Amino acid sequence: METLKKPTSRTSLMSVLWDIQKKRRFINHDDMTKICHEFDISRMELEGVISFYHFYHRTHAGKYTIYLNNSIVSKHKDYDLVKEALEKEVGVSFGKVTEDKMFGLFETPCIGLSDQETSALINFEAFTNLSQKKVKNIIAKLRKGESIDSISKIPKNNIRYTPENNKTVFLKKYIPGSALKMLKKMKLDEVIDYVKQSKLAGRGGAFFPTGLKWQFCKNNKATQKYVICNADEGEPGTFKDRVLMNKYPGLLIEGMAMAAYAVGATKGAIYLRAEYFYLKDKIEDKIKEFKEKGLLGNDILGIKNFDFDLYVHMGAGAYVCGEETALIHSMEGKRGEPSIKEYFPVEKGFLGKPTLVNNVETLCSVPRIFEMGIKKWLNLGTEETPGTKLISVSGDCKKPGIYEIEWGMKLKDFLNLIEAENPNFILYNGYSGECLSKIDFNREISGENLSSKIDYDPKKPLEYAKIMDTVGVRSGGSFMVFNKERDFLSILKNISDFFVSESCGICVPCRIGNYLLRKKINKLLLGHADEKDLNDIEDWSIIIKRASRCGLGQTSSTALLCTLKKFPEVFEKILTENTDINKAFDLNKAVKRYDEIIEEIETTYG
Repeated sequence: METLKKPTSRTSLMSVLWDIQKKRRFINHDDMTKICHEFDISRMELEGVISFYHFYHRTHAGKYTIYLNNSIVSKHKDYDLVKEALEKEVGVSFGKVTEDKMFGLFETPCIGLSDQETSALINFEAFTNLSQKKVKNIIAKLRKGESIDSISKIPKNNIRYTPENNKTVFLKKYIPGSALKMLKKMKLDEVIDYVKQSKLAGRGGAFFPTGLKWQFCKNNKATQKYVICNADEGEPGTFKDRVLMNKYPGLLIEGMAMAAYAVGATKGAIYLRAEYFYLKDKIEDKIKEFKEKGLLGNDILGIKNFDFDLYVHMGAGAYVCGEETALIHSMEGKRGEPSIKEYFPVEKGFLGKPTLVNNVETLCSVPRIFEMGIKKWLNLGTEETPGTKLISVSGDCKKPGIYEIEWGMKLKDFLNLIEAENPNFILYNGYSGECLSKIDFNREISGENLSSKIDYDPKKPLEYAKIMDTVGVRSGGSFMVFNKERDFLSILKNISDFFVSESCGICVPCRIGNYLLRKKINKLLLGHADEKDLNDIEDWSIIIKRASRCGLGQTSSTALLCTLKKFPEVFEKILTENTDINKAFDLNKAVKRYDEIIEEIETTYG
């Protein structure tokens, strides 16, 4: 009797799709047939996975697949000129591939290079500070057959500022294994207690206490546990994790190993966004080096039963995979759709096993805390949020790049530090964050309090909490500055386009609600909006936030709502001046004598 072949594990599906995509430049019908057979899945299910991710193609994407960043910071630089130059040099418009299949032109949201715009990816190699002249040069060299490696380079780190030497946490000299060695004298609970004492909270934006999360994972008994690093840094304007992984990949790996020791995990993965493909080899080389030095593998540093190994899992272009359950589904070879949290990942995560998910900056914090000691760490920053914070800065300032600052710095001092140019409107924490105006500039950069909280009491209009100079703003890591000359609506339109495109579509409020909000913004842009439209924006935003399944929908309208509340004069001007509706026509006056006219007609004509 013939033995049936066991299907290949779904966890390798995305890797197989990437191998085909990179080799053939698309995934064809025959490829899909073979994959379905190999993984024992239906064609419909496979099509669903492929179509979910931006960077998998079902038709030829060109020998040189070019993705131009269309985020708002890029558009405020040389985006239009670069786009025009690419179309001219290549010979086709965006969204198309040349007849000879040499070049394919596509747009994509933020690629983690907001400090070096206008930027693009060519076969996932980065090209920064593009101009028309640079584009002409690049295309000419590719036509001549020069390799992409020879004309591209890993983007600059652009580290602009660190505190005094004795206060710098992240961006200082790193000695591999120095923190890991401390585990020899520490029990699992002691490691977790140390992290708890540090008051370290998740640096991806959620700010959940790291030590508590580790405790939950440790407490769940299982024969297999996992540690996953969320390196899917997709929030527009954010690139701090890119710099950490480029400059200190070993620091991240060491942090993951320490987390694994604390929670009892033996396997791990770094979920790396596709836009950072150029960092994959560097990270994998560092993993290999750690294994050779006994910092990964079995009985790490001679600690009995301390076994941990990890690999890099490549994403394929889906912002929603920054949400931990969506990320886990993606790693399992499924559509990256968030789940309803019947179980948290620390209970049932990757492959149904307890799984710890932390982001890059969080994991890199841990070795540094152990190196410097808890007392020194707690003396940095503020009492509630000790330590330092990495912030990605872009937009209208003279010094875009990475800043490491102590928690508690005043926003106005930070604006001086980055040499902001006539700042008027700031997107704080990316497209999903709040906006700041001049009234906020005396506030502090915080990791605890989020003022300007939106009050969703259905019995009264939407309103913001009173802003106090002493209240901080919670920083996830992105700081995008816009001056007075920037058009509010074009910024809001770019944000809205992003969320409509990136919604996974699994829940109606996010899928339909964001689409409807974009229609309202378009109406404002056309000068056709009225007061009711602004009220609709507020009402619909509340529904989207309350009813959406994950953080994408729950935060998608935050910037829009903040702008409505903090810059009411802008919208008043739009409603009263910037309209092509004939203001001389008064509808109320026109129908004032309606009843009288009708009565006259009936009397005259019977």
